[in-house]
Amino acid sequence: METLTTNKKSFVLVPGYWLGGWAWDAVADDLRDRGHRVIAVTLPGLDPDDSDRVSRSLADQVDHLRAAVSTAGGGGSEVVLVVHSGAGAPASVLLDQNPTAVARIVYVDSGPSADGSANDASVPLDQHEVALPPFAELAASLDGLSEDDLDRFRQRAVPQPATVVRAAVHLENDARRNVPSTIIACSFPSEALMQMAREGHPMMAETATLSDLEIVDLPTGHWPMWSRPADLALTIARAADR
Repeated sequence: METLTTNKKSFVLVPGYWLGGWAWDAVADDLRDRGHRVIAVTLPGLDPDDSDRVSRSLADQVDHLRAAVSTAGGGGSEVVLVVHSGAGAPASVLLDQNPTAVARIVYVDSGPSADGSANDASVPLDQHEVALPPFAELAASLDGLSEDDLDRFRQRAVPQPATVVRAAVHLENDARRNVPSTIIACSFPSEALMQMAREGHPMMAETATLSDLEIVDLPTGHWPMWSRPADLALTIARAADR
């Protein structure tokens, strides 16, 4: 493991859809070995033991994330917020509400949300949750995942509350675009992502508005915390050191 000469940071790691904080285990261990503080978050709605999980909202997730960031920053530590995939939505709302909440945000195969955007507004109102689909139908790259990875994913996946999937984010504070940001590009190369941003693709349009952005390539599938955990931890640590 490469050791970086850096001030110790506090990392808040937030997984995407269907996942809890457990998804970051290997990355969290690596960052802790570097001397950093790490909080791996399970967002509301993704705790299988929560009897009310299907009623959890995007606002609940934002509130939970705010509390995690506040805890991580205890004692004056710099906080680096690391969000994977769909976790970019509650993170975008948090930064809209408080652009000074974190020192840097790192998007892992993700990016900032645009005002009014929703992951899937077409989910019917009478549908309560969205389960992990069959892998053959999953619209994301599984590159680099072993059969063990896939088995663990399927066994531990928790359906996403439909209220979160169809919720539109509401953003109004342009200062959110000034937060130092890193995108770790995995499923698509950085050149392709930035072309999408320039062309106004809904998934990446907001990226073009960021004033302090670096983008780093880490070629693999959509779940680099399993396919390339050591490389992901190093890339996150390097981003935090800038």
